[in-house]
Amino acid sequence: MSNCFLDASLLDELVAKARSVPRLRSHHNLHLESTEPAHRLLVAIEPDSYVRPHCHLDPNKSETIIPLRGRLGALVFDGEGKVLEARVIAPEAGAFGFHVPAGVFHSIVALESGTVFIEIKAGPYAVPVAAEWGQWAPAEGEPGVAGYLAEMKRAFTAV
Repeated sequence: MSNCFLDASLLDELVAKARSVPRLRSHHNLHLESTEPAHRLLVAIEPDSYVRPHCHLDPNKSETIIPLRGRLGALVFDGEGKVLEARVIAPEAGAFGFHVPAGVFHSIVALESGTVFIEIKAGPYAVPVAAEWGQWAPAEGEPGVAGYLAEMKRAFTAV
């Protein structure tokens, strides 16, 4: 049996796993090692999963996100945390992907349960440094995460 095909059963498994773990997201790497020059992964994310606003300072680390199922809210911030742009991205939406150049603060929120996307960025993996995190936003697990996530989601309530 071939492992070459990505199908609905793989996405179903990712969604089930995301729903069962505390972070409410799971991923399936298409690259074999974190040292590879290109990282491609499938990510299932649930609406209460928090992705702290961040940027990638390495000029070679732009990031592309393309939803395969569900709907994502994509946010772009300035360096002080002001939302510059917020758009819904979905397979059937006018915006079907999110390409973030290096150095741009961004985040995503799942707007539907069962959302799955493909993420593509340059490797190798590097642990983010403090300057890559939006200092105005709480870190995962810190007090205030639920409130900040709700604030990010409010950018999409009229959409």
